[in-house]
Amino acid sequence: MARLTLKFGGTSVGSPEAIAQVAQIVSDQRRQGHQLAVVVSAMSGVTDQLLQAAAVAVAGDQAACQAINTDLLSRHEAVINQLVGSPAARDEALAAARGLLQQQLALCEALRALGEASPRITDAIVSFGERLSSRVLAMTLRERGIDALQVDSHACIVTDNNFQNAETLWEETEARIRRKLLPAFDAGRVLVITGFIGATPDGTLTTLGRGGSDYSASIFAACLNSDELHIYTDVEGVMTTDPRLDPRARVLPYVSYREIGELAFYGAKVLHPKTVQPIVNRGIPLRVRSTFNPAHTGTLIGGRTRPSATVIKAVTCIRDVSMLTVSGRGMLGVPGIAGRTFLATAQAGASILMISQSSSEQSFCFTVVDPLAPSVKVAVEAELRDEIQHNAIDSVDTRSDIVIITVVGSGMRGTPGVAGRVFSLLGERAINVLAIAQGSSECSISFVVSEADVERAVVELHSLALETAEIDRANGQGSYC
Repeated sequence: MARLTLKFGGTSVGSPEAIAQVAQIVSDQRRQGHQLAVVVSAMSGVTDQLLQAAAVAVAGDQAACQAINTDLLSRHEAVINQLVGSPAARDEALAAARGLLQQQLALCEALRALGEASPRITDAIVSFGERLSSRVLAMTLRERGIDALQVDSHACIVTDNNFQNAETLWEETEARIRRKLLPAFDAGRVLVITGFIGATPDGTLTTLGRGGSDYSASIFAACLNSDELHIYTDVEGVMTTDPRLDPRARVLPYVSYREIGELAFYGAKVLHPKTVQPIVNRGIPLRVRSTFNPAHTGTLIGGRTRPSATVIKAVTCIRDVSMLTVSGRGMLGVPGIAGRTFLATAQAGASILMISQSSSEQSFCFTVVDPLAPSVKVAVEAELRDEIQHNAIDSVDTRSDIVIITVVGSGMRGTPGVAGRVFSLLGERAINVLAIAQGSSECSISFVVSEADVERAVVELHSLALETAEIDRANGQGSYC
């Protein structure tokens, strides 16, 4: 018997058929004697609808807001009517859904009166997606004879008040989870928990950022001392690259914590970048699996690394980014320019995805997401106004038609010539590299290319990854890297 935390994403609970499949997976795991905590996202598309409802409410469009609310209710009622056969249980589930959506509509009415949506109210509105889906799933499981306890995670996950992207307060969170949930978990009840949502110490609702259900599942896995965390999604595991760019993409049998961190940060959509943080120090393995092909073992993610011939394990990319370049001959030997630039970037609300600097110190560049690039440029120019006026800095230039490509593999660490092979290959294919960065972990190499070159670059580098994988298998090295 194992203690498992299972997380199901939006597509996994996106329809009556999908929810029935989730219920079957839970039933199968329960039949094997496992203790289960199940964390769920909102039904696919629901979070976007809730955000749209907030937007039209602010615009004063009461009819549009009511139409979204009606559609949400109809969608959840259809699932309940199809999956819950007992009249009493069905009435209970329908009443719960209607009550929650009445609250959502009331909040939207408040927004319409105020004419603006604060991050605090927006968090409260988007929380209804997970609160609805978790109740539907719990009722579906009870209908199948499973003792399921629905749990609103904001009663357990304590956060700061950074609404829409809150940080977890670990000591308080772990204490609450252990006090509120461990007795029921140890007694064999299946916990059905809302993902994505937390609350400040005074009980004000917060969210952990888009995609934060993965992260919250990891929090519960850590605090409930789970033996494994399983993330169920609509793909069979972590892929060697985006199959939309190269149909030769394969499922990776094993990826290390460090590798998945790089992959998630640099564009792989299968996991939220913060997912592994709570479980790394506790050594809890994570498995990425498909809801729609549960027989496939998926990708196992753990702490072991072993260098092998598979120096490049996967290729990923981030689109919708801009590169800002700060340059000038007067920068040579002047301390603090980069530090002031990055501080101004942070104050503009942007995270830096990648940094590259010339050895002459006459220029450096960094990348941020497209929507924030204009405000970052303004902030940096304001910070460096004196240097620009005195021609110590020539300009702060922005380029938006770019993509960050990252090759990942812990086998790259200590293996000479990897960067040479990567950039020689790109040079042979006439793909120009605009900037390069390699982290001190030596687990990845990131570089910037023109958006026009991204598909060719990914396909060529993916070919190199597949080639080294074939060498690895031929040498009997196995799946680990």
